[in-house]
Amino acid sequence: MATWNSRGLRGSTLEEMINRTNEKYREKHLALIQKIPTPITPVNIEKSTRHITLAYFEQKSTVDYIGAVQGIPVCFDAKECNTDTFPLQNIHEHQYRFMKDFEQQGGIAFLVIYYTHKGVLHYLRFQELERFYQRMVQGGRKSFRYDELDETYHMKGKNGILVPFLEKIQKDLDERDVLT
Repeated sequence: MATWNSRGLRGSTLEEMINRTNEKYREKHLALIQKIPTPITPVNIEKSTRHITLAYFEQKSTVDYIGAVQGIPVCFDAKECNTDTFPLQNIHEHQYRFMKDFEQQGGIAFLVIYYTHKGVLHYLRFQELERFYQRMVQGGRKSFRYDELDETYHMKGKNGILVPFLEKIQKDLDERDVLT
C-alpha cells in the first residue's frame, strides 16, 4: 500500500491552473472535465485542525481528469517536472494501460506536463507517450528529454484560460484525421 503524507501537495499549482481552466470551459459550454479524487483511508487525523496527516491509498488511481469535450471522451493526467528530463517512472503502468484502453475505445488521452523551471506547459499526445514508453520497455531510455517534444504542442494561457488544452485536442484530432 502506498502512503500519503507531505507528498500530497506536489503538483497543486498545476492542478489549480487546470481546475480553473475546467471551470471556464464549463461556463462557456465547451467541455465538462472533472478531477477524479483518489480514495484514501485516513490513519492519523490532527484533532485540533481535523487535517489528515497520514493515510493509505485505497486503490490505484487511473488519471487525474476525465470528461467530455463536445461529445468526445477525454482523459488526462497532470504532471510537473523541474528538469529537462521527464522520468517515465512518473507514469505508472496502470495509468499507461488505462490511457491506452481509453484511446482504443475512441477517446483522447494525454498528459499535461508543466516544466516548472521553464514555465512551459506541454500537451503530450498519447501517441508520443506510447513511443517513449515502448522505447523504455524495449530496453531504451527510461525518460524522455524536453528537446524530444513537439514544440507545437506547448501551451500558453490566454483570455483567462490558464491551460488551453482544447486547442491542442483539436490539433491532435486534426493530425489523426490526416493519418487516416
